[in-house]
Amino acid sequence: MSSNLFPGVQIVLVEPTHPGNIGAVARAMKNMGLEELVLVKPNRFPSVESDSRAGSAKDVLGLAKIVSSFEEALRESQLIIGTSARDRRIPWPGLSPKNCAIEVNRSFSLGEKVSLVFGRESRGLTNEELQRCHFHVNIPTGLAYSSLNLAMAVQVICYEIFQFSQEEQDFPRPDWDMPKASSVAIEHFFDHLEMTLVQLDFHDEENPRQLMTRLRRLFNRIRLDEMEVNILRGFLSKINKLRK
Repeated sequence: MSSNLFPGVQIVLVEPTHPGNIGAVARAMKNMGLEELVLVKPNRFPSVESDSRAGSAKDVLGLAKIVSSFEEALRESQLIIGTSARDRRIPWPGLSPKNCAIEVNRSFSLGEKVSLVFGRESRGLTNEELQRCHFHVNIPTGLAYSSLNLAMAVQVICYEIFQFSQEEQDFPRPDWDMPKASSVAIEHFFDHLEMTLVQLDFHDEENPRQLMTRLRRLFNRIRLDEMEVNILRGFLSKINKLRK
């Protein structure tokens, strides 16, 4: 019998370097009822060290999905939350760990696919990867030493998700007729949008400035549904035909 309390909620580790951290993450996840682990190009996995650090969570490691790209890891995700310790030049919708837990539990209650993304031990997530996220979550720390071990960061977020799930929840059921668009559908839309803006001479690929970043922030904040993506892409296709 599975002990996964949050099916459809996955922890994504991007290019983890140390196999011991992967095992410790698996243990942290299982402690809090999460069991879906995705590894993007792990440096060394599987390994004896991962198994040793996982303890009784070796089953989480055994079920871990290994993928070759960031895009593949998020392909079906409808809510993506990335961890970030840095302030960004362009502000992004941010969450505290507690508010992250609320968003995850809300999406989980609606049957949405959720990805919680953790970056490399040495340098975290890239700006491009963070721009794929709907929200950034930051874990507050003391000023003297703000660097958290990967497994510690996962433990904090998973604890908040589990803790909130134990409270009485009353998420109103939204009166909505379509599911949220998947990550792959959103990325196809952004590719189509950028191509069209170039076609209209509105976007200069040689001097892009921050146009696409700000448009990503806009549409990520809205969280388009499947029909809205189809409508927007139909609109863009009409423009493409008129410009030929």
